Amino acid sequence: MKKLSSLNKQSFIQGTLILLAAGIINRMLGFIPRIVLPRVIGAEGVGLYQLGYPFFILLVTVITGGLPLAVAKMVAEAEGKNRPDKSKQILRTALALSLALGIFFTLVALASASWVSNVLLTDNRVFYTFIAMIPMLCIIAVSAVYRGYFQGRQNMIPSALSSVLESVIRIFAMLWFSWLLLPKGIAFAAAGAMIGVTVGEIAGMFALLWQYYFIVRKDRPETGPQPGDNSSIATVPKEAPSEAPATGSLLKRLLGISIPVTAGRLVGSASYLLESIITARSLALAGIATAVATAQYGALQGMVIPLLLLPGALTSSLAVSLVPSLSEAAARKDLSMIHKRMHQALRLALVTGAPFAVLMYILAVPLCSLLYGNADTAPMLRLIAPFAVFLYVQAPLQAALQAMDRPGRALVNTLIGALVKILLILLLASQPQYGIYGAIIAIIANSILVTLLHGYSVISLISLSLRIRDLFKIAAAMIIMGAGTQFAYTSIPVAGAQWIQFIFAATVGLLIYLAICLLSGLVSVRDMDRLPFIKRWR
Repeated sequence: MKKLSSLNKQSFIQGTLILLAAGIINRMLGFIPRIVLPRVIGAEGVGLYQLGYPFFILLVTVITGGLPLAVAKMVAEAEGKNRPDKSKQILRTALALSLALGIFFTLVALASASWVSNVLLTDNRVFYTFIAMIPMLCIIAVSAVYRGYFQGRQNMIPSALSSVLESVIRIFAMLWFSWLLLPKGIAFAAAGAMIGVTVGEIAGMFALLWQYYFIVRKDRPETGPQPGDNSSIATVPKEAPSEAPATGSLLKRLLGISIPVTAGRLVGSASYLLESIITARSLALAGIATAVATAQYGALQGMVIPLLLLPGALTSSLAVSLVPSLSEAAARKDLSMIHKRMHQALRLALVTGAPFAVLMYILAVPLCSLLYGNADTAPMLRLIAPFAVFLYVQAPLQAALQAMDRPGRALVNTLIGALVKILLILLLASQPQYGIYGAIIAIIANSILVTLLHGYSVISLISLSLRIRDLFKIAAAMIIMGAGTQFAYTSIPVAGAQWIQFIFAATVGLLIYLAICLLSGLVSVRDMDRLPFIKRWR
């Protein structure tokens, strides 16, 4: 059992790299429908699709919310105490809870579909898109619990494989069904895109179930010593006899962990919705025409922010890997391991996120031109890019608070940041001299404030000491990399198209940054040797 489980369980770094690879692939794949779908169903069809999507996100947040994180945390604690029986009981209890919520909100969504389409959204054509999304609720409820279970066992491969498979199938299904239903009208084409999302979710769920059967169920034959095999007695740990925990106590613990996390995510969803409404009204108060204001806000939220969050694939991977790792260390009361994991996570987030922030600042114009066909969004990207580092650090800090049973603190910090952001949007975006840049300043202030609040909470909770020298080293590396990238792009002409010059300058900048990190000790040869492809070369 011990030998077999070690094959399925990855280290903190390995798990992060697995999820990072899947996250990068998914984020890159996510740009495909953003580019192709408008060409198939037009801007009006995309608008109908987007009108129904926020309600779907809200329902998914209520159904799953913090449940995967709670499952991951509790399973990690059970595995740390060598209680696989308890892990499976946690899985069964969480599945019952998520399915009950999924079925309930499916019925609520079906009953309210007409009211939402005709009253709240004032466009009854959204009805078909709304109906098409409803079957996903129960599917996502199941998938979320299994992902949390595998993450709790610190086996990130099932989550990574299922997410990549879901993304690939979703892209093709979205485009296929929208094109297939287009002759019936734009409303049906938009619904077809949502059906494609449903097909992708189904594929992801079956991938998780298949891996559960072939990974977890295969543990059974080796749970005890085989007849005549004396060596197995030494390799199989002897579990202390204990009673199975009551389902009611497990359910209470699941709800205790997941409810504050769900509330925090609901705060984020509600603040995002409120932010869009207030930004539009503030721009109108500033005297900006409605069409122009809509275009500006669309460029910010649809082009700049997704590009800014693209490197966040690493921080998301770090956050997912950090929860079970810290939970297991906390269950053993191993404070030194908690400090080690936090330093690793923060250093990884900073070292890997910083060069992307530099590239987006220095090469904002060619980047926006190559991706979106024009450079109008480049000033927005250049303003917000240097502060993206705060966003990259924020995810592991929040994950640490959740892993250490302090989701309430994360919720309060998020709420404070959301209130400050909305207030600044009201004050700045309504002024003609700021306009949309007032909203960007508010987003920057929000990211800095929430990150600092999370950092203070983590430091005070576990007495974590910050490595100030590393911060200065990263800042110096960013400045030198920025100068080198700028020089390579403007002063070293490369024959060919603009994208060749862009790749050349970006490569030069990244090599400079990597060299500085190696020379300053931010990245060691030992760190590089942990990468799987480096090991194969050596």
